[in-house]
Amino acid sequence: MASGSNGPDRSKTPKHTNRLSKEKSSYLLQHAHNPVDWYPWGQEAFDKAKSEDKPIFLSVGYSTCHWCHVMERESFEDEEIGKILSKNFVCIKVDREERPDVDKVYMTFVQATSGGGGWPMSVWLTPDLRPFIGGTYFPPRDSGRRPGLKTVLLRIIEQWQSNRETLESSGERVLEALRKGTEISASPGETLPSSPDVANRCYQQLAHSYEEEYGGFREAPKFPSPVNLMFLMSFWAVNRASSEGAEALRMVLHTLRMMALGGIHDHVAQGFHRYSTDSSWHVPHFEKMLYDQGQLAVAYITAYQVSGECLLADVARDVLLYVSRDLSDKSGGFYSAEDADSFPTVESTEKREGAFCVWTAGEIRELLPDIVKGATGAITQANIFMHHYGVKEQGNVDPAQDPHGELQGQNVLIVRYSVELTAAHFGISVDRLSELLSDARAKLAEVRRARPPPHLDTKMLASWNGKRVIFFSEPINLAVGRKYLRRNLPHGPIKVYASPIAGFLDDYAFVVCGLLDLFEATQRVHWLQWAEELQLRQDQLFWDSQGSGYFCSDPSDPTLLLALKQDQDGAEPSANSVSAMNLLRLSHLTGRQDWIQRSQQLLTAFSDKLIKVPVALPDMVRSVMAQHYTLKQIVICGQPDAEDTASLISCVNSLFLPHKVLMLADGNTEGFLYQRLPVLSTLVAQEGKATAYVCENFACALPVTCPQELRRLLLE
Repeated sequence: MASGSNGPDRSKTPKHTNRLSKEKSSYLLQHAHNPVDWYPWGQEAFDKAKSEDKPIFLSVGYSTCHWCHVMERESFEDEEIGKILSKNFVCIKVDREERPDVDKVYMTFVQATSGGGGWPMSVWLTPDLRPFIGGTYFPPRDSGRRPGLKTVLLRIIEQWQSNRETLESSGERVLEALRKGTEISASPGETLPSSPDVANRCYQQLAHSYEEEYGGFREAPKFPSPVNLMFLMSFWAVNRASSEGAEALRMVLHTLRMMALGGIHDHVAQGFHRYSTDSSWHVPHFEKMLYDQGQLAVAYITAYQVSGECLLADVARDVLLYVSRDLSDKSGGFYSAEDADSFPTVESTEKREGAFCVWTAGEIRELLPDIVKGATGAITQANIFMHHYGVKEQGNVDPAQDPHGELQGQNVLIVRYSVELTAAHFGISVDRLSELLSDARAKLAEVRRARPPPHLDTKMLASWNGKRVIFFSEPINLAVGRKYLRRNLPHGPIKVYASPIAGFLDDYAFVVCGLLDLFEATQRVHWLQWAEELQLRQDQLFWDSQGSGYFCSDPSDPTLLLALKQDQDGAEPSANSVSAMNLLRLSHLTGRQDWIQRSQQLLTAFSDKLIKVPVALPDMVRSVMAQHYTLKQIVICGQPDAEDTASLISCVNSLFLPHKVLMLADGNTEGFLYQRLPVLSTLVAQEGKATAYVCENFACALPVTCPQELRRLLLE
């Protein structure tokens, strides 16, 4: 529903235009008419700082960041602050999604020196890019005990002139401490940590933080955390008979159900918002991120595989619909995000958070006035809808979740009752209720299409699109995944612009993962060959040959002061976590034993955190488990287009099997798979029927031709 427009046409000749107007990033373009002499990150800015011997003011954010918008409006559009910045500093603006390498380095400094982090990030650097002061959001003027940006700038100017040596030396001490503190490497003779111990500790740590009533892993704000959910389902898969395994699955299913019912789920236009400001998943931060949609879709599909619960499959389809409709580029790629803020009406001059998504009771009554025949009493469609979705006359948003008063009198839709209870309450059938609610949602969606849409960040990131390919590797979505990869990544992972940016570790890792999933879904070997090529390139660019593991970016880049390896699976899994599993899968699909060893070396480099705080790396714990339990190689011998072949493959795809690779042996002994895995030539179809072999290190169980027998064998 969103477009690239920010709503009504408010065009007028800007008073100021700076060099960001020539950039491609939506975030940088949002600052192109500030009264600040902004530079993009690059040599021109660095040279100016050195030649004029000025400190650098580095401001980092992203285009759908609410507080970035606030700081821009309050401070960077302020003429006085603009003059102070432009006269005394070289001002650099960075889009963190475009340059995650720059963001990671300086966020590490800010977190170390201030005890917190976030965006917008504000850091002051020496001309040689060494940070000496950092923070996040600053109000324009002093507010209570909090210094305003103007005050901070004037103090830094004074200190730079009178006490520069102290500033520089204190920053250098912190930087040196960070170099030592962020080093991640395997010690000589160190071995892989024990999988059962690491997995059990990770489970215990998650269970300790689990919130019983509404699910999730903290009180508020509450994030979806798909990495936690996927770990718990993998933990259940190898502990099905234990009480811990059953509890792990219960936590996942309850969390996913509560999220699906909550306001974090967009009931009118599909997809999920970024996080909930309360513990009940009701009032979200309304931003929608591509990476959330990809991971949550996979989590819901996996939960459906495990439970057979139709609600979970419906939610996965819902996410697919949202991404295909609202975040898809005609090239086949997917846009990064939708903003939280938009203009409430065409006449509005100020944006409000959630304006595109919320409703007054009056709007609902006006849209749904029809009397429902057969219902108890003179009940309208609005009465039923408002009851089911918790709509109140005075609005249903707690003021504690609305600090700026932007949602007064508004309602965030949240499912308050099951369809059975709502149907019984109004004396109608469940089928009739479902029809009424579906019709009502369609009417609301039509109204939303006429509202000024939120800003759409049309940047296409290879890493986030790789996550989407993982979801689009489901059989119903294959055409979309193939189209994206063919059209957008012909020469390797990039940040997709008219002028591409070289890929970082995240880009390689997630695209390789997407290609492997696409190979297993289609059994087209060119996807596997491409994954192998990209993995080799990733190894060449980012592998730490001394300490093991992958650096986040090119360690030889002289403008990056820290060579970092991300050691946390947060809103997204870390690229090292994804790579550990990629290497393992590739080794089983290509016969390259060195990639098994490399995966083990990577995991060993992170062993300290895996042993002490595995909850920080739940996705990496899954790779430790996969090393321990050994991937099953499921080989289907048969003709690619034959019905019996498809039945066996469908049987495999219907199950959640976290420790497996799937391959089709079609009898073409000259093909890529047979050349890489000669043992395939010994596995043949039985009696002219498609035949499945379930193997470990290609030591195979007796062949089966019946899907039911295969299912039993896989679940043993």
